[in-house]
Amino acid sequence: QVQLVESGGGLVQAGGSLRLSCAASGSIFTINDMGWYRQAPGKQRELVASITFGGTANYVGSVGGRFTISRDNAKNMVYLHMNSLRPEDTAVYYCNAKIRLRAFDSRAYNFWGQGTQVTVSS
Repeated sequence: QVQLVESGGGLVQAGGSLRLSCAASGSIFTINDMGWYRQAPGKQRELVASITFGGTANYVGSVGGRFTISRDNAKNMVYLHMNSLRPEDTAVYYCNAKIRLRAFDSRAYNFWGQGTQVTVSS
């Protein structure tokens, strides 16, 4: 069984920083794209940042240059470093990964973590 586990969420004042981590484990052949999503109460889940196996990153426009996504392929981990946090960044943040399970199966399957709460106070 493949599992994604997030950590690093918490309560921070506006202008502060947090670093989220996500570890993938289980029967993994390779991990293709990875990403971070967030969902605030009453709102749709949105993609915050994504990163390819080769390290090409994309971000939602609202985070500007404040967030940085990175990954460690050797450790099957992805990170989200969040700076200059704003109250509107408050949400549950979810790790996502597209994972190949077997060498002979080229399909990548979509997996989600359980989420970690980020709360930014004013």
